[in-house]
Amino acid sequence: MNVDETNLPGLGRRKDFMTASGRRIGVVELREGQTELIVSTWDDPDTCQASIPLTSDEAATLGNLLGGQHLAMKLTEEHKDVPGIVTRQFSIAPESPFQNQPMGKACIRTRCGVSIVAIMREGEVLPSPGPDVILHTGDLLVAVGTLKGLDSAADILRHG
Repeated sequence: MNVDETNLPGLGRRKDFMTASGRRIGVVELREGQTELIVSTWDDPDTCQASIPLTSDEAATLGNLLGGQHLAMKLTEEHKDVPGIVTRQFSIAPESPFQNQPMGKACIRTRCGVSIVAIMREGEVLPSPGPDVILHTGDLLVAVGTLKGLDSAADILRHG
């Protein structure tokens, strides 16, 4: 997929790409550090149909959601021929008893046989995280296991 990058003199930089539906989606990174999510038409990238200002936390969360979904889809595709194995994503909510705690404290693998294969954090992937990785609110955990095990893991991450 081609990403077009355009300098915006005095403002910053626009990065966008064309979707299959004929829209351009991208971000404008302003010089002051702000980010805007933009949507425009294929024939005129300078005419915005939507512009949504994002804080740095919102931009990181959106990156996690999109990146985590992509990673989960890849893993699901790779495991499609293995009966009973499913990939799921879990978000660490502010009320999770494991926020700001090492991942190993949840004992997910021991308690329900589920493997956390990656953590999406602020648009970055932490592959094969160890038990000492501290979980933060907004982290997106990508897990592999059985349906029953994944349901158990979700309950553990929510309630302890």
